[in-house]
Amino acid sequence: MNILMVLTSHDQLGNTGEKTGFWLEEFAAPYYAFLDAGVNITLASPAGGQPPLDPKSDAEDAQTEFTKRFKDDTEAQKRLASTKKLADVKAEDFDAVFYPGGHGPMWDLAVDKNSINLIETFVKQDKPVAFVCHAPAALKNVKVDGEYLVKGKTVTGFTNTEEAGVGLTDVVPFLLEDTLKEHGGNYEKGADWESFVVEDGLLITGQNPASSEEAADRLIARLKG
Repeated sequence: MNILMVLTSHDQLGNTGEKTGFWLEEFAAPYYAFLDAGVNITLASPAGGQPPLDPKSDAEDAQTEFTKRFKDDTEAQKRLASTKKLADVKAEDFDAVFYPGGHGPMWDLAVDKNSINLIETFVKQDKPVAFVCHAPAALKNVKVDGEYLVKGKTVTGFTNTEEAGVGLTDVVPFLLEDTLKEHGGNYEKGADWESFVVEDGLLITGQNPASSEEAADRLIARLKG
């Protein structure tokens, strides 16, 4: 099995002067779920090379067994530092794609043409696509047969109340929950900060950082099923 993981290349948190990027747990938990399942993993990002890490996800209170494992794993660090350019990867080389979140995707993956085309191609090839936390932002402009991919589909993603909880409601370019609803998604959510994952057809979405391992496990189960 071959899984592509797509990370953000965006490191500016709006005009706050603060840094953002991908969320460490949302990369590390799926990465090790895939690795331990014997999956071949390829990492990509719009700019290629080292994706920016959201510094908040590196804080002591954000650490998990998976982030700690990553910090001791020089091979994983080396792979992360040399992601492929998104323009250079093709859907036909993979069985599925997984997008970790962090606030970065709200700015770049939401509008990145290579990412949009990639997701559309995976779906047309009948392959599963999975997103966690803010990564469903990458679905914002994805259309299949002229309709938004999320239209009529059960989806989740970082909630408006979770965004308010981190104080970034007025900083993000759009609210993910609202956008998924506006584009016809049947948006569902669990309790804030607790794991909640939904599947609908080829689409797997997780609500928040706590959902990252479960979203990856659901993707593995789908591929093995």
